[in-house]
Order: sequence, then structure tokens, then C-alpha cells
Amino acid sequence: MTTGPNSAALALRGVEKIYPGKRGGEVVALSGIDLAIEDGEFVSIVGPSGCGKSTLLKIVLGETAPTAGRVEFGENPAAGRHRLGMVFQKPLLLPWRTVRQNLLLSQDLNGKPRSPESVERATGMLAMLGLADFGDRYPQELSGGMQQRVGIGRALLHDPRILMMDEPFGALDAMTRDQLGMDLLKIWERDRKTVVFVTHSIPEAVLLSDRIVVMSPRPGRIDEIIEVGLPRPRRLEDINTARFGEIAAHIRRLLDSEYSAH
Repeated sequence: MTTGPNSAALALRGVEKIYPGKRGGEVVALSGIDLAIEDGEFVSIVGPSGCGKSTLLKIVLGETAPTAGRVEFGENPAAGRHRLGMVFQKPLLLPWRTVRQNLLLSQDLNGKPRSPESVERATGMLAMLGLADFGDRYPQELSGGMQQRVGIGRALLHDPRILMMDEPFGALDAMTRDQLGMDLLKIWERDRKTVVFVTHSIPEAVLLSDRIVVMSPRPGRIDEIIEVGLPRPRRLEDINTARFGEIAAHIRRLLDSEYSAH
């Protein structure tokens, strides 16, 4: 898939991140990251623990500044981070607010009265997430998978251009994880948001993505960018195809060779 200055929703140009070491010296977390992600593309980032995947997300979100390089946001840099949505490893729902109130949290924090349109969007989001009957329930009344659906819905409610996801299914059991992955693909197929998805799961990355960015151990660099090429819409049964197995095996070999080199 070709990328360029006119089609990239998000681009990292020569991004580097260096932290001061606890005992002096420096820790290079990221080095020479060049990556352009097209509008509407689903890109996963995989790599060993400590390779800088989450640091990369923080730089895109503006939570930490790169030591060198820059982040670009498509043709309208001014809109930039105002059009980002974030889904965390845990849903981080407020237990004293109902599911619907958690969805509307961002608007409530802005201090503005809820508009009929925003309430209608929240109701539509609940239906899309399969939670139409749970809007007035509290988080503790929901399963872990249902809570994470609410976290995804909250990120999507303000219609972000780019959805950032940091291991959003990592704490879930395998069956729930598979189901949420397929639910996410349905949402993505409908809205075609640009998705940047960090995961430790190679099969998950292959099943969901257009491209997979494989990172090296620290200092985090891009080892290879893999075009998945599996037809869409995807199904869970695709994990049994020869192409799926080839891609997954190739990523494992890349990661194994990096471990051996370090």
C-alpha cells in the first residue's frame, strides 16, 4: 500500500526518543522511526516488551515530546490531535457513572450541557456495540469484554479521525478477545477510521491489519513493515489459511532473530 504526503493521515518523520538514565547516561527508547499511515488504514505495531511501542503512541498523542523528528497529521495539521481517539489497555470507566454517562464523559468534562444530538449519538453507539439494554447499568454490572466495548465507544463517540489502541484486548480471555477483535473490524469496515493498534499478539495483528510494523528490541526501530494482503472482510476462520500462517511465522522469525542478536 503506497503512502505519501497527500494520503497519510499520520506520519512520523525521523522520530527519536531518549530518556535520562536513572544512574546517569541515556536510554534510547526509539530511534529513526519513519512511518506513514494512510487515511482509513488499519496498522498494527508488534514487538518485544520495552521496544517503545507505547512510547510511540504517547508521542503521537502529545503526552511526551520526541527528542528528534516530528509527527505530522495529514493535510490539516491544525486539527491534529483534536481528532485522535484513544483506547487503553483497561477501559478506565468511572464506577459511579452509568454506561451511558461514561460514554458521554468527555463532553461532560468540557462543562457544556448535553445536546440532544450527543445523547442520540450515545444511544446509537450503545446499539452498535451490542449494549443497547445496558445504558443505565453501572460498570461493575458488566463483564470485562462489555466494559472494554464501552471504552471503545467512548473513544469513538466524538468521531475521531484516528483511533489509537494500546493493547486493548490484552487483559481478556481468548474467546472474548477474538469476539472483540471481530466487533472492532465490523466498526472499522463501517466507518473506515485510521487505526493504530499496539498488540503483543501476532495472530491478532495478522487478522486485523492492512499492514504490520515489526519493531526491534530497544532502541526501538522499525525492522520491517509487512503487507498482510488477506481479503476483506476478515473472518476468524482466516487463521487457518496458508497465507495467515506464512505471515505469522515470518513475524515470529523476525522477532526470534532480534532476540538472538541481543
